Amino acid sequence: MKDKPYIDYHEDLLKRLADPKYAVGYLNACLEDEDEGTFLLALHNVAQVHGGLAQLARKTKLNREHLFRMLSKKGNPQLHNLRLIAGAMGYKFTLSKA
Repeated sequence: MKDKPYIDYHEDLLKRLADPKYAVGYLNACLEDEDEGTFLLALHNVAQVHGGLAQLARKTKLNREHLFRMLSKKGNPQLHNLRLIAGAMGYKFTLSKA
């Protein structure tokens, strides 16, 4: 098999997201972005590493299509659903003083 002459960014990102510490840093960095869609896409990327949206839907008991829309750039999930999604992947939300 011939090596690719380039690195696929998304493929490389998913490999790095397999490291839980990297994934937490990635999610936190995206959460600090002023565009909520950035964080939702980051959750989608981390979900891919955790078995994909179909598996996440089973774990959270959320509809897969609804989950896909929630984790899109224009998604608008409720906090309850974000907590379910994060928890299913082994993460939780915490607050800290600014």
